[in-house]
Amino acid sequence: MNIFLMGYMGCGKSSVGKALATALTYDFIDFDAYIEEKEQATVSEIFKNKGEIYFRKIETACLKELLLERNDKTVVSLGGGTPCYGNNLQMLQFNEALLLYLNTSVQELTKRLWNERGNRPLISAQSSYENLEEFVRKHLFERAYYYNQAMQVVKTDGKSIQTITEEIVGSLF
Repeated sequence: MNIFLMGYMGCGKSSVGKALATALTYDFIDFDAYIEEKEQATVSEIFKNKGEIYFRKIETACLKELLLERNDKTVVSLGGGTPCYGNNLQMLQFNEALLLYLNTSVQELTKRLWNERGNRPLISAQSSYENLEEFVRKHLFERAYYYNQAMQVVKTDGKSIQTITEEIVGSLF
């Protein structure tokens, strides 16, 4: 079985994904890195030079490709918006992969993202902590519909990567 991690940027998908893949002896794919390799550009560069609409089209094409080429035993950390656009969520559900939502509070996300905003195109323009928190709150509300369709919701606030990984592994067996 393949496992796909969903959740808002900063929730820990990449960190937990790597640890989970190691614990299960699965392959690991960071979906943003996968797209960057295919496009020969960073996500930030794609957003800046070609725009979000172009990025979302490429994201869907890469997801289709990934779903076709991966057989089994892979943990994939999706981009925060991946399940929220086009028919991406339906493709993931049809693929019969295990979809996990790493649920992190607005307050925790804001704290984690504040110093990273320069590297994240969607929040790079947020000039104050309060504006960032409001942006995250609104964005997370819009995306919650998609995230909550995951087969399992994993609360992450106040937990280490190891604890989250152990909880997920424990729920699988």
